[in-house]
Amino acid sequence: MVKVTIGGKEKEYPIGISYETIANEYQGEYEDLIALVYANGKMMELQKTLEEPCEISFITLHESAGHKTYVRTATFLMLKAVSDILGVKEAAKIKVEFSVGKGYYCSSNGETEITQNLVEQVNDRMKELVKADLPIKKATYPIDYATGLFRERGMADKEKLFRYRRSSTVNVYELDGYFDYFYGHMLPATGYVKYFNVSYYKSGLMLNLPERHEPKLIEEFKPRQKLFETLKQAGDWGRRLGIDTVGDLNNQICAGNLSELVLVQEALQERRIGEIAEEIASRGGVKFVMIAGPSSSGKTTFSHRLSIQLRTYGLTPHPIAVDDYFVDRDKTPKDENGDYNFECLEAIDLEQFNRDMCALLEGKEVELPTFNFKTGKREYKGNKKRLGEDDILVIEGIHGLNDKMSHSLPNSSKYKIYISALTSLNIDEHNRIPTTDGRLIRRMVRDARTRGTAAKRTIQMWGSVRRGEEENIFPFQESADAFFNSALIYELAVLKQFAEPLLFEISKDEPEYYEAKRLLKFLDYFLGVSSENLPNNSIVREFVGGSCFNV
Repeated sequence: MVKVTIGGKEKEYPIGISYETIANEYQGEYEDLIALVYANGKMMELQKTLEEPCEISFITLHESAGHKTYVRTATFLMLKAVSDILGVKEAAKIKVEFSVGKGYYCSSNGETEITQNLVEQVNDRMKELVKADLPIKKATYPIDYATGLFRERGMADKEKLFRYRRSSTVNVYELDGYFDYFYGHMLPATGYVKYFNVSYYKSGLMLNLPERHEPKLIEEFKPRQKLFETLKQAGDWGRRLGIDTVGDLNNQICAGNLSELVLVQEALQERRIGEIAEEIASRGGVKFVMIAGPSSSGKTTFSHRLSIQLRTYGLTPHPIAVDDYFVDRDKTPKDENGDYNFECLEAIDLEQFNRDMCALLEGKEVELPTFNFKTGKREYKGNKKRLGEDDILVIEGIHGLNDKMSHSLPNSSKYKIYISALTSLNIDEHNRIPTTDGRLIRRMVRDARTRGTAAKRTIQMWGSVRRGEEENIFPFQESADAFFNSALIYELAVLKQFAEPLLFEISKDEPEYYEAKRLLKFLDYFLGVSSENLPNNSIVREFVGGSCFNV
C-alpha cells in the first residue's frame, strides 16, 4: 500500500491500482468527466498504474488538456470504425484535415468514395464500439518494429514521420486489433466517448464533437463555406507539391529543396494579395479596407503588402489603427476577473470612429487621434487627413468584420478581409496540426523578440486571447469579402529554432510546463532550418525579425 494525497487528504491504495479506478471513486464530485490525472505534477493517462506515493489532482473534459484527449480518442474511434467497415488500409487513407467550427473534416485518399451511406455506417459502428466499452491499450515499441507494423497496414505517412524521430522507441495505441499512432494522451476505453455525431459534408465526413465549455452538448454543424474553401485550397496546394505531412516536409528539406519551396509559397501568397487588390480596385467606391483576424495572423505585414499592391492600381492607401480609438483607460470595461477587457467592442469609441470616417468619406479634413498606451488616453498631435479621389484607408483591428464598428458607413464603401494562419500541414494523416498551435508559437517568438515577454507569460495569456477571438472575430468570418491564409507550409521548421529555447526556460514546477512540454514534443517532429534566406517581406519575418516593414 502507498499513500496518496487527494484534495489535501491522505488515503492508501495498493501498488498497481489504475488511476482510472481512483478517478472513478471521485467522479461524483465533478460535473464533467475526468479524463487525465496529475500525479506529482506529471500529467498521466488513466490507464497508468500507481507505483509510488504521490499527490493527485484530476483533469476533466472542461479543461483544455482533457478536451484535446477527448477529441483524439473520438478520432481514434472513428478510424477504428472505418477500419471495421472498409479494412485497415482504407482507414489508413482517411485524412483528418482541419476543423470547421465544432466539426473536424476528414477526406479519403483511398479507393473508396465517402458517401452518405458510408458515413451513416461509420456513425452506427462508433456507437456500437462505445456501447462495448472496449479498452484502449498503449504499448512502447522499438522504432523499427513500429515502422514495420504501420508499413504492413499501408500507413506510409507514419513510416516517413518515424524516419526523423530521435527517440529509439514510439508509443502505439491499440483498439480491438486496430493499431495507430497519436500525438498526445488517450482516454482508457471507448465508453468514455459518449457525445459525437458523424455527418456527410463536401465529399467527406465531419466528426462533430462538443466544445470543452459544454462537454456534453453536440450542436448542429453550421457550415462556414468561405472558411472551408480556404482551408481546402491550402490542403490541395500542399498535395500538388507532394507535401501533405511533416514527413513530406522533412524529406524536401533533406533533399535540398527548401529554397525553391519558400519562393513558390511566397509567390503564391503574393499572387493572392494581388488578386485581393485587383478586386478592391475594380469595385469602385471602396474607401475603407477593413482587415481583421485572430492573434498572430500576420495582419501588419499583410496590410503593408496589400498597400503596395493597391498602389500598382493607382490607389493611395493610408493605414488606420482601430486601437487609436480606444476609450480612455478609466472607461475601459473590465472582465469577470476585474482585468481591463481591451478586446470587447465597448473598449472602442465607436461614435467618434464613425464620425471621423463619415467626415472623411464626405471629403472633409479630419484630425485623427493617437492612443497613448502609457497614459491610457487618446491624444491629438496634428495628424490631419483628407481623402482624395484615389485615397483609400486600410483599417486593421479586431472588430473590422463586425458592422457594428462601422455602422454609419455605407456597405458599398467597405471591403472586408479575414486573415488567419490556416495550417494545411499534418503531422501525419491522422494527426492534424491545430491552427491555434501555429499561431501560439508565432506569438511566443514575436513577444520574446519585440517585448521581452517570456514564453510562460504568452502561454498564460493565450486562453484569454482565444476567448476574445471566439467572441469578437470568428462569428463574423463569413461576412468577409475575401479570405487570406497567412500560413506558410515551411514556417514551423523556421520557428522551431526560435521557440525551443523559450519553451525550455519553463521549469517543471510551473503550471505552464505541460503546455511547454507538449509544444516541444510537437516541434521535435520538424527538422529545423535557418531563417537567413527568407524574403524580407515574408509574413514569417514579422515574428522572427528582419522584416523590411515596421513590424
